[in-house]
Amino acid sequence: MALLIIGIILLIAGVGTGIAVKVTMDSKGGMVGGIAAGVGLCILLVFLSCVASVPTGHTGVITEFGRVKDGTLDSGFHFKAPWESIVKMDNRVQKETVQLSCFSSDIQEVNVVYTLNFQINKQNASEIYKTIGTDYYTVTIAPTIAESLKVVVAKYTAEELIGARETLAATVETNLADQLTKFNIEVVSTAIEDMDFTDSFTDAVEAKQVADQKAKQSKIEQEQAKMVATYNKEISEIEAAAAAEVAKIQAEADMEVAKIGADSAEYQGKKEASIALQRLASINGWTVVSNEETGINELYKANGEKVTDEELAVGSEKLIKYYYTQTWDGKLPTTYMGEGDVSTVVIP
Repeated sequence: MALLIIGIILLIAGVGTGIAVKVTMDSKGGMVGGIAAGVGLCILLVFLSCVASVPTGHTGVITEFGRVKDGTLDSGFHFKAPWESIVKMDNRVQKETVQLSCFSSDIQEVNVVYTLNFQINKQNASEIYKTIGTDYYTVTIAPTIAESLKVVVAKYTAEELIGARETLAATVETNLADQLTKFNIEVVSTAIEDMDFTDSFTDAVEAKQVADQKAKQSKIEQEQAKMVATYNKEISEIEAAAAAEVAKIQAEADMEVAKIGADSAEYQGKKEASIALQRLASINGWTVVSNEETGINELYKANGEKVTDEELAVGSEKLIKYYYTQTWDGKLPTTYMGEGDVSTVVIP
């Protein structure tokens, strides 16, 4: 329409120029030439105002004196009335990335980087231009993204957001699609590029993970301890059931060792100590176990527990009494020795 107005102005200017030339040159040819030039230029401008080109990836919206007409123009070359204007609306897939600060249900700040791929519904491009305009992203899309993200994030705790990223993205995309459809804008795809939490929360999550790992390890160790205890109990029961047989076999071994003797005093001493230890164990109901690592014989009770020093002292007294009873001939002593000036008394 602007070209039409310019053409009319040029036509008037051409006529005026022709009249001026006629006055100065007193020639009809000058006037006719000026008018012809103005008319030709006017026709050219009118023609140009009657055509429009819509580039690929755009939809043309027709306006007439500022009023949006029904229908749209596809990409290509089109004829129109001189007073009509064409607004080009981009109908290609467009990408926008936003960074928003949201809060979880437990009031933890979450910085979300969100990407939206969208495009306008080109069949309804005229409606979009009529109701929103060309800056539809700022007017509708950006606020809708912010609202959807904040509403959905607020439904989860910060810890849940860490493991619910896919669910969160799908929920936000569904909400966006429902909201933007009302504005004739189609959601192509969305993505949560990043979620960043405060340093204090990140440290707390790491500490909890460490605590969980320790708890799992402790549980494993407890289970192992129970297995060992069960095993030891079964061993103790087996040892208790076989205690009589072991004592019999050990007694026979002691008798055999006593018959054979020792080739050296050191060997004899060790054997006597072993015999005494076995006898000590037999009298008290204990078991002699040789430690393979240290080579030292150790005493264990029937329940599998190691004999304590106090129990060893009591057991040794039993062994001493046993030896007394084995060596006593049944006669009382005939001589008693006193201390100091006390005389010796001999009983006949």
